[in-house]
Amino acid sequence: MDYPAFLREIEGFADEKYKNFHKKLLKNDKINVLGVKVPVLRKIAKKYRARTDELLGFPDEFYEVTFIKLCAVSLLGFEDFAERVDRCVKLIDNWAACDCFAPECVSNHREEFLPYVKKYLAADGEFEKRFALTTLLHYYLTEDYLKTVFGLLDECDTSAYYVHMAAAWLVAEALAKFYPQTAEYLGKRSLDKKTHNKAIQKACESFRLLEEQKNYLKGIKR
Repeated sequence: MDYPAFLREIEGFADEKYKNFHKKLLKNDKINVLGVKVPVLRKIAKKYRARTDELLGFPDEFYEVTFIKLCAVSLLGFEDFAERVDRCVKLIDNWAACDCFAPECVSNHREEFLPYVKKYLAADGEFEKRFALTTLLHYYLTEDYLKTVFGLLDECDTSAYYVHMAAAWLVAEALAKFYPQTAEYLGKRSLDKKTHNKAIQKACESFRLLEEQKNYLKGIKR
């Protein structure tokens, strides 16, 4: 498999209208977009999942190429995924690729992957931190790990926009799944004010909470 042939395959699914729409969503003019929809990219990634090292050797000149790399690696078993995850996380430069990089293998290896999560939360990069937070959201919102999630949130620097938004999303999801424990956590006011209030806003927009729960949350906004 050579890169020009691979790129031609992707370009065959490009849609100009979708390209313009997606570029606006990414909010980053520096990212080159071909305009291929996510289901198609996932299908291509699945096709090449056994050739991830070849994929990782291709240049990251288009959003879709990077997306396919991340998606293909996320389909690997845990050991193979763990060998490549550092390399993949360094490729993430936008929220869409980050949020779609959800390795299912972590669900059966939470304890083994937790050191990686902590490492990315402590890293300088905005999207390294966001990946750590979205991984917590996807795979660690369980009774066994809830206190760990809250502790990691307290340690995380949420000053960067996409980190702040991911942290708020994580707390809002925790409220939907474990309302009493998460409401108690918010009551301690250990999150920064901006993230605290954004989490409450997101939770109150959800249909999964009762009106009385939303009213309580509105009452502890800062």
